[in-house]
Amino acid sequence: MHKVLQTVVNLFKRKNDDLIAFDEDPYTRSINLERHCFGEFSMANAQANTIMEDQSQVEVASHNALYLGVYDGHGGVEASLYVLNNLFNNLLRFAHDNDNAIAEATLREAVADTERRFFDYVLNNIVQIRTIGKVGTCCLAGVLWKGVLYIANLGDSRAVIGSVVNRRVSAVQLTTDHNCNDPVIREELVSLHPGDDTIVMEKNGWRVKGIIMVSRSIGDTYLKRPPFLLPASFPSYEKVPDPFERGVVSAEPEMLTRVIEETDKFLIFASDGLWELMSNDQAVQIVHKNPRNGIAKRLVTTALVEAARRRNVKYRAMMTTTPGKEPNVGRRTFHDDISVIVVFLDNKTPLIKKHVHDLSYRGSTDGSQPSGFALSALTVAESHSFTGDLKKSFKKRFKGSTSKGQSSRSAEGLHLLLDMEGDSGDQTESSKGKNPWDPVRKHLKWKKH
Repeated sequence: MHKVLQTVVNLFKRKNDDLIAFDEDPYTRSINLERHCFGEFSMANAQANTIMEDQSQVEVASHNALYLGVYDGHGGVEASLYVLNNLFNNLLRFAHDNDNAIAEATLREAVADTERRFFDYVLNNIVQIRTIGKVGTCCLAGVLWKGVLYIANLGDSRAVIGSVVNRRVSAVQLTTDHNCNDPVIREELVSLHPGDDTIVMEKNGWRVKGIIMVSRSIGDTYLKRPPFLLPASFPSYEKVPDPFERGVVSAEPEMLTRVIEETDKFLIFASDGLWELMSNDQAVQIVHKNPRNGIAKRLVTTALVEAARRRNVKYRAMMTTTPGKEPNVGRRTFHDDISVIVVFLDNKTPLIKKHVHDLSYRGSTDGSQPSGFALSALTVAESHSFTGDLKKSFKKRFKGSTSKGQSSRSAEGLHLLLDMEGDSGDQTESSKGKNPWDPVRKHLKWKKH
């Protein structure tokens, strides 16, 4: 075999072997490909900490909506689990109060309410869980609602969109990394805390008060509520250089609203564990050039291979390590927890939509469960009959025809539409059991075999 061809074959085998290794890795998990309304999505994650602190979820609505969440916890798992179990439900509650609609303000209110309620959770559990005051989480939450994307972000997880123009894909970062290693974030902190010379300190990287890298989060109560910092009744987790009179970490989310365009083809939501190991452009190219099935798994696998390469070992050798920070044998010394969601945005409306159920998917569990969307009026109010969906599709398809050929098709379409309208509505005794396909079959002269 020619050397160049052999190199290509070996490269393919190596990439395929890495994907096989992912499936054999006891600390990885994936959902290869599932449907949402007008598209598909994929999820994957890899554990590095002793307890997986990352959490992720996808909430699929049968119509109009999709919810995405990536919550990168730190100091423990309580905060990320709390956000996982409460933020989406809070969003549904505020949407209900907003006449069953979602807007940027709806998502912002849901995030703020989740922060308030977590503070109450800390107060109620501080005696039983003495370390809960230092637990926090980054929060990247997004809602796709009727063609508009709303994002709320706290921390250094990241949302990137892949746009294709003239067959060339480009990466657009939608969120800001609220990480003190970014000079812009350090300047922001200094401007918010004038006169505080210790607001950002360099200690194994730049950190707020020399403690935490992210400047925004949910939780981290001891850095937001001064009474939690010094009293003897509260454990001293970190030595803060000087007492402070107001919070040094913010719970104010960065908000973004974007109308999805035809050129917007897919979204990538991921914790910083992915972005520490690949660039936006690398991630977007991988999604664009590879099959959809298992694409999130491919992204995480690529990151894990890179993490191993940086330590001069193979991925399979890294698989022998165990979660935690134990030198040389701890998985956390190779990489952070990684969570990835890839969402494909298929804007073309098919003639007949495939029915999508209201389902909830979580990165930490297999399979799906009924989503809270099923109990909300966000999608129930817009459920359609089979013939109703067909009528809308035909109206859209045949509307505005002007040429002779188009006029002929329009007449046929309108004739079919009238037949269907005659069969819609409440069923009478004589129409019960009538097949909604009958007018379609008759018009197209389908034959039963």
